[in-house]
Amino acid sequence: MNNRFTLPDSVEAVIDKLSDHGYEAYAVGGCVRNFMLGLEPKDYDITTAARPDEIKQALDGFRMIETGIKYGTITVISQGMPIEVTTYRVDGNYSDNRRPDNVSFTTKLAEDLKRRDFTVNAMAYNSKAGIIDIFGGRKDLQDGVIRAIGDPDERFAEDGLRILRALRFASCYGLKIESSTAEAIHRNRYLLENIAGERIAAEFNRLICGNCENVLREYYDVVSVFLPELARCKGFEQHNRYHDRDILEHTLATVSAIEPKLHLRLTMLLHDIGKPMYFTMGEDGIGHFKGHPKGSAAIAESFIKRLKYSNAVSDCVRELILTHDIPIENREPLIKRFLNKYGEDMFFDMIKVHIADDMGKAPECRERIKTYRAAAETARQIIAKQECFSLKQLAVNGNDMKGLGYSGAEIGEKLQQLLELVIDGKCENEREALISALT
Repeated sequence: MNNRFTLPDSVEAVIDKLSDHGYEAYAVGGCVRNFMLGLEPKDYDITTAARPDEIKQALDGFRMIETGIKYGTITVISQGMPIEVTTYRVDGNYSDNRRPDNVSFTTKLAEDLKRRDFTVNAMAYNSKAGIIDIFGGRKDLQDGVIRAIGDPDERFAEDGLRILRALRFASCYGLKIESSTAEAIHRNRYLLENIAGERIAAEFNRLICGNCENVLREYYDVVSVFLPELARCKGFEQHNRYHDRDILEHTLATVSAIEPKLHLRLTMLLHDIGKPMYFTMGEDGIGHFKGHPKGSAAIAESFIKRLKYSNAVSDCVRELILTHDIPIENREPLIKRFLNKYGEDMFFDMIKVHIADDMGKAPECRERIKTYRAAAETARQIIAKQECFSLKQLAVNGNDMKGLGYSGAEIGEKLQQLLELVIDGKCENEREALISALT
């Protein structure tokens, strides 16, 4: 674990300038944590004894944006990098469970660090003083632990989103949430009801794209606050030979089995979430979930709308859920029709979803995975050889159809007829052959 590190020149320049004017200044929070984990920080925050007017005076010559001057924060542009510089402060009450009603400035670094969420985020650093670690963040990082500073109930009452932040850190950094902090997370999960959907999504996106299986398992009740349908999946046995896990455990296995891209992880989290509403037990004792993709897609759409995801994410996840149960075989004409209907990117995502879905099933029911992988390879060969599977690749077009005397809807019908012949291998994709096929 790194205990000494080199800050970027842009950050050092701000710290040095403040120091030259007689003010303490440190890099603080996530950038220090990431440096100690050997990770490259994505952004930098500086905390300082200087008050906002003193920050502006000391950093005269830098471009500055008064981002949250009410809370003591000014964004300083140093060598093109935005850096948030904030005065040491003590926070007042959090009546909205998000931001303090008021803040008071202090000259004591310890008071500023005490108001932060977790010990691993309450370390400060500059090149002269080294690491300032009052609350044991360094040891907690070494032990792989997320621990709230002080009373965890108070920390979460201040900002309910800290509950998801703890889960996100556990998922992304492979840390374990300390027991009293974990208990407070379960106890205070209702606070997430008051958090805006886009703020939840910002944390949840990173959580679900991390090593999230155990986190989602242990804290499914927390996620169920904003995805209540997930709770129904816990302990819901499927009663058929394909599944040796309940719906929740199957879901978690499929999430882990697919690459960490947001639309794919969301698809797997939501692909079976409608199953409990579609369960029927056959006379033979076998469970069925006929029509569940449609129900799951509807729940997914509602969830995505609440969390204010983009239309692109919504459309993609919905289509992948609706198609996750359709048969895919390694037959060239069938694959060409898939490529034509869904497009290349969507088809390959469908393959990934089918594979992940089967990875979450009973081991003896994963034989189709080889077929899916073979189908993906066939699709790659079709694309590489530029074989025809769409109207735009067809060697004739609407003008050719007009020249043959066709008009209106008939043109599209004839072109589609020719495409089907080409896909089925009954006609070469050559202009003369295609025209001859119509005459």
